Amino acid sequence: MTTLIFNDSGHPKMSLNKLSDKKYAVCGIGELLWDVFPSHKRVGGAPANFAYHAQQLGAKSWPVSCIGADPLGEELREHLKEVGVDDCYVKESVTYLTGTVDVVLRSGKPSYDIHENVAWDHIPFTEDLQRLAGKLDAVCFGSLSQRWQESRQSIHSFLDAMPAHALKIFDVNLRQSFYSKLLIRRSLELANVLKLSDEELPVMLDMFDLEGGPDDQLRQLLELFDLRLVAYTRGAQGSLLVGVDAMHDFPGRESEVVDTVGAGDSFTAALCMGLLHGWPLSEVNLFANKVADYVCSQLGATPKLPTELT
Repeated sequence: MTTLIFNDSGHPKMSLNKLSDKKYAVCGIGELLWDVFPSHKRVGGAPANFAYHAQQLGAKSWPVSCIGADPLGEELREHLKEVGVDDCYVKESVTYLTGTVDVVLRSGKPSYDIHENVAWDHIPFTEDLQRLAGKLDAVCFGSLSQRWQESRQSIHSFLDAMPAHALKIFDVNLRQSFYSKLLIRRSLELANVLKLSDEELPVMLDMFDLEGGPDDQLRQLLELFDLRLVAYTRGAQGSLLVGVDAMHDFPGRESEVVDTVGAGDSFTAALCMGLLHGWPLSEVNLFANKVADYVCSQLGATPKLPTELT
């Protein structure tokens, strides 16, 4: 059984690969798509980015999604194979097209135009997905991938089929108008770890009548939904982790920013792996920020991480 250690005393610093002989099984479920920039396109989608980075950090990892039976879907599958990501749980639709998102960077920050009613809006819940869910140590899911009923129901069924000890990380990732209070509440009820940003907390504040400063608000979310951990990211200002028995605030540091696409997903992957390995919050927080800082210094959401981070 996975043990989460939420204290900061007496834990030696080790690399992820030395902490445990266990090969943790994790997945990201939800959107898998092409981020289309003015001059190029790259594979995107928060769950797929999470799965890619978790694999780099030592997990046995899969994206769970759906793509179209079209040239963009073929190209996407080829890309996954090239970077060593197992695509066996990426379903294929003959009815819906592979998803695309138009991305524009303004001062290094992305804005998105996310096309609707595409393949990842219609992820089927199949017997092989039920078997996968039953053997996982962790999953990451978000709100965007639940905007259509079919994928929303599949994600909920997937979460219900997971072991009780597994991490169920809800990465809020609010986009455009593709969320509601009911959807967010239900996701929080299904999750045991919440990750949100300083742009998303004010929305949650209004939804759930949170009071006080950010520390108080995060603690209220933790208690209201019986969570194990809340991770609050603030970009260059670092991140705050609030657990049941401990809290750690990393103030951030100056770092080179090329673009921020995928940085939050890499943070979540590093957070997940640190928790699975039983690191105290201080080490988890520092490591997740290091990984995210590196991704910010590179073009695209899924750069190869340097050996000192893996």
